[in-house]
Parts: sequence; structure tokens; C-alpha cells
Amino acid sequence: MATMINKSLEENKKRKIPKWLNLWPALFVGPHLLLFIMFFLIPSVFGIYISFTKWDLFTSPEFVGLDNFKTILFDKDSSFYSQFYGGMENTFIFVLISVPFCIIVPLLVATALAAKPKMNRLFQSVFYLPSLFAISAVMIIWQFLLSVSYGPLENYFDISTNMLDNQPHAWISLVIVTVWWTIGGNMVIYLAALNGVPKDLIEAAELDGAGVMSKFFRVTLPSIKYQILFTTVMTTIAQFNVYGQPLMLTGGGPSDSTHVLLMYIQENAFGSGLSIAGISSAMAVMLGVCIMVVSAIQFFLLRDKD
Repeated sequence: MATMINKSLEENKKRKIPKWLNLWPALFVGPHLLLFIMFFLIPSVFGIYISFTKWDLFTSPEFVGLDNFKTILFDKDSSFYSQFYGGMENTFIFVLISVPFCIIVPLLVATALAAKPKMNRLFQSVFYLPSLFAISAVMIIWQFLLSVSYGPLENYFDISTNMLDNQPHAWISLVIVTVWWTIGGNMVIYLAALNGVPKDLIEAAELDGAGVMSKFFRVTLPSIKYQILFTTVMTTIAQFNVYGQPLMLTGGGPSDSTHVLLMYIQENAFGSGLSIAGISSAMAVMLGVCIMVVSAIQFFLLRDKD
């Protein structure tokens, strides 16, 4: 048997592979690599370069070194200093509030659907459907639902509080909208992971007298820890880039309490005639550094310690 296998391997080595077959990997990888270079790598490198310049989007960039970073990080008399730290604080608040719900709620929904496979397809589609909507459509829907003038909360539930113009209701509204809009992606990942949990482990736990909660925390969660790590990191990155929800739902209010950093970056780069595109790029670079640091900390805390 071993002799036959060795002969087969030798014949395969001697057999010549047509040169045109060597192009297939490039044909599959090429389009993605081209899009990655054009729409991610080049803009990222150019954005980092612009952060060291003074630029108004029309004239040639003027290199100023670290002046933009000194302004946003240390110049307390500058409005950009308060914008950066205020926007970063609001962004961190949103991340800290929304990420746990964006992880826990889809996990609970996926666990419930996995326990009841008969209705799995229907409810999986229902929960995943909002993630297919454009953010503008989602915000318009929720503006109507949360409106004090004509929304159902006022007319049917007799809730007269303006959810979008008072704190902490504004943050609560943003988190609810975000969780509703993004629940589908993580839910699908968790469903796939739960279906891959070894049945013999669950049966062994049942034979040992483990209850529902004990099986969930001692068998299920350890079996899907890598999927939880992935969704935690990716969800955190996504929430750090929050922009559309506060822009369209609260307008950054009340009193700039939901004015996140990306809103300041956009306003400084495209909403002003001043030469501050470099300032916006510096803010964006610092936001990227924060995302990388937070992601590294998450990997360290959630790593496999065995």
C-alpha cells in the first residue's frame, strides 16, 4: 500500500501543471487586493501623511511636523483640544455602554434560537433583517418612534419625556437603536458557533447533574470563546467608529453630550473653510491608535491562558 502511494506521489510530481493554472490564485485574490490597496491602504497612508501637514483641501499640503498633534493633545487654549477630548470622551462612553449589549443580547437570542430549532429560520431572518437597512433609513424610523410630537411612545404609552433631548435618555436611545440595528451579525456568528459545540460534552454534563446555567457557563461559553473574542474586538472597533446614529438621531445633543469624535473630524475637514484638514487627520490617527490599544488589551484579557 505504501509503495503504491509513493508511486502516485512521484507521478504527480513528474506531471507538468499548465502555466495558465498558476494564474488562478491571482484571479481570485487580485480583485480583493486591488480594492484593499485603493480604498484602504492608500487612503490610510495619505491620511497619516496629512496629519503632519496644514491643508485646506485645495492648495498643496504644508508640512508642519507634530504641530497638529501638539494642538489637539496639549494646547488647552485651542478649541481643537476641547473638541478632541470631548469627542473622545463621548465616543468612549458610547463604546462602554453599547458593546456589552451588542455582545450579550445577540448571544442570548442565539442561545434561545439554538434551543428551539423549529422556529430558528423564521426568527433568525427577523432578527437579521435590520442589519440590511441603510443607517439613514434606520434613523428615520427611530426618529418617528421616539418623537414627542407624533411618535407612538407619546400617543400610545403616554411617555412625554423627550428621549432625544435629555440625558441619560439620549444615550439610552442611541444604544437601543444600535443594538436593534446590529444584532443580526453577531447572532449569526453565535448560532454557527453554538451548533458546533460537541454534543457529547453537553450529554456528559447532564449525566453529572449539571443544570441549564451550569451547562451554559461551564460548557457552552468555553466552547465558543474564540467566536466571542472575535465579535468583541470587531464590535468594539465598529462602535469606536460611531457616526451616523448621533448625527441623525440626536445631532450631537443635548449640549454636545453625544457629539462623538468622528463628528468633529468630519466638521473640521469638510465643514469649515479653515486650513484644518490636518487637524482632522491628526484626530483620526489618534482615534486609530486608541482602537489598536483597546483591541490589544481585549486580546490580552480574553486570550487562551492554558
